[in-house]
Amino acid sequence: MKLVLKNGIVFDPVNGINGEKMDIYINNGKIVDKIRFGAKEIDLKGKIVMPGGFDIHTHIAGGKENVGRIMRPEDSLKNLVAKRGKLRAGSGKSVLSVHITGYEYAKMGYTTALAPATPPLMARHTHHELNEIPILDKALFPLFDGNWFVMDKIAEKDYDAVKNYVAWLLQATKGYAVKVVNPGGTEAWGWKKEISSIDEEVPEFGVTPKEILEALISAVEDLSLPHSVHLHCNNLGEPGNFETTIETVKLTGKFERGERPVLHLTHLQFHCYAGDSWKNFESGVEEVAKVVLKHDVTVDTGNLMFGDTTTMTADGPMEYHLQLLTGRKWANKDVELETAPGITPIFYSSKSPVNAVQWAIGLEIPLLLPAEKVMITTDHPNGAPFTKYPEIIALLMSEKYREEMLSKVNSAASKRTMLGSIDREYSLYEIAMVTRANQAVTAGFKDKGHLGVGAIADIAVYDLPAEVDTRNYKEIIRAFSRAYLTIKRGEIVVKEGEVVNPVEGVTRYLDLSYDRWIEKEVNEYFKNYYTISMQNYVIGVDEMRRCESVQIHS
Repeated sequence: MKLVLKNGIVFDPVNGINGEKMDIYINNGKIVDKIRFGAKEIDLKGKIVMPGGFDIHTHIAGGKENVGRIMRPEDSLKNLVAKRGKLRAGSGKSVLSVHITGYEYAKMGYTTALAPATPPLMARHTHHELNEIPILDKALFPLFDGNWFVMDKIAEKDYDAVKNYVAWLLQATKGYAVKVVNPGGTEAWGWKKEISSIDEEVPEFGVTPKEILEALISAVEDLSLPHSVHLHCNNLGEPGNFETTIETVKLTGKFERGERPVLHLTHLQFHCYAGDSWKNFESGVEEVAKVVLKHDVTVDTGNLMFGDTTTMTADGPMEYHLQLLTGRKWANKDVELETAPGITPIFYSSKSPVNAVQWAIGLEIPLLLPAEKVMITTDHPNGAPFTKYPEIIALLMSEKYREEMLSKVNSAASKRTMLGSIDREYSLYEIAMVTRANQAVTAGFKDKGHLGVGAIADIAVYDLPAEVDTRNYKEIIRAFSRAYLTIKRGEIVVKEGEVVNPVEGVTRYLDLSYDRWIEKEVNEYFKNYYTISMQNYVIGVDEMRRCESVQIHS
């Protein structure tokens, strides 16, 4: 399809375009500089135009997502979607079924979503599920945090083996980046131990979380991977954990600054807690922000929003502790030699002092840090379903909306955080940064997140004036909830908030080289410890339906 989008007000931070009236030309799924004839013209009449939304951290496919669907029929019954034309039926409010996951993202103008925490042993199933999510381009991040082979090689100080194993595992799972969750902590929990410090040794392995992180960061840098280590810090959700977060950020100081940061801290809201108990729980964002500013890291927010949702993470001990607090049902699965995810439902109440402070912390992070460092997420569905993004955008843009919310929620949000004293309001340019441009740059998707010539034509158009009245926050929510147009690789997939063309998305993976001797060592590990053979572990490209590789030459 040839398209010309005329008279839109463009916000494209990667190319420094801040609210300029421009025409955009699309041919063969890419943005081009000109089309001479044969193009369909669409007059946008001053509507705002941004690159397609990009979610860098969202749990939309895999084993724990399916357990969440199975264990929560009450969640599925909240959002029953009937089959309509080309659109498939589905259900789910916090753990959506695969087809409506793609539809709901596209309705908001999102075109890319990355699945950030896949046990390597379950990567095949995850890819099969990603195949079924329409419209979105995707990628998965295999987990390395409790991997026995990695910890054994770090203990032996065989960092060459670690590097080659990282490359082999990414190739075997058709993964895109290295994900680390509670490094060493989940494995320690399997031995009835807790890890409370990044300098505490993992039982039976004799390595520390700090050593695990430093070895994996070194491997990722040596391999020149497009995305840095994607980290869920130790002590998630624990009062006082901001100190662990600060110590973790500081360890990046030993690495040289390169083209991109050496570490990405995910769902930072859950890692900025001060106080030593839930009774004196308060925000630690100010101290964390000071350290983040000085170091080579990026962050996503993990905003918490009020209501019912389903928590799920490879941090099994955290889920165990959470279900003890809530008394609700719980599931856990130990994945041999790799990780141990957990799942439990939760209801975040605006009347709860703890939940109110958590909500405020999620907003403090982007309001206290420069937009260049930040990406908006809800750690879907942990802090809230991704469908809450329009409300978060409005809260960042409208001081009035924040004031109204602070007057309604538990007073702890005002007393124990700085949120009420912050008068900053995000511009549309900054919103384009934290919902799409920053994500694409940080993840290394050079052909996404911008509207320059040669970029993939993933575009969102919103029926909102460029000079938006931030006091009218309901209009901001409305506009970002229902994109006027969503264009996916040059094809119109959403019109006025309704999906009209559920095209297939693409799964991106890394094509890496490594020293072949590592396969012999890995194969011995499979023979000695795994319940499957190495050849049954490796995923073929033919299992991914529609995919594209990124070749890495280190």
